[in-house]
Amino acid sequence: MEHIDIDEVETGGFGRDVEMRPLTDALGTEDMAINHYRLDPGEGFSGGLHAHLDQEEVFVILSGTATFETEDDAVEVGAGEAIRFAPGEYQTGSNDGEEPVEALALGAPADSTEVRVPTECRDCGHDALAAVPGDDGMEFVCPECGTEADLPT
Repeated sequence: MEHIDIDEVETGGFGRDVEMRPLTDALGTEDMAINHYRLDPGEGFSGGLHAHLDQEEVFVILSGTATFETEDDAVEVGAGEAIRFAPGEYQTGSNDGEEPVEALALGAPADSTEVRVPTECRDCGHDALAAVPGDDGMEFVCPECGTEADLPT
């Protein structure tokens, strides 16, 4: 058994200025990634629309209301509600309201290495770029031809 105080876990937001506490290592989970978020109005869970080809994600909203978008739809998810995204399903979530959002993000399996953004490769026309963590944030590379790309921020 592992027991932690969430507020004592150091924040880390993948190079972004968002209060995200990675609970995976603190709890010693091996098969599931767990992150705790506190989003102020205008902040998002991720840097934009993306898909984990190798991971399903569940967001549990503890307080406030988050807006999640897919390529085709948008839905508001309030306190006491949860939303699931299948592997390969493009999604992004944010706090579009006026109150803070507190949420848990759960991903299984724990380590997702196949992340895609729906941006066409300028060289070969492939329909998605791979998002690869780098020293200065995310880098974007075509998984088909290897072309590196800069995405608008």
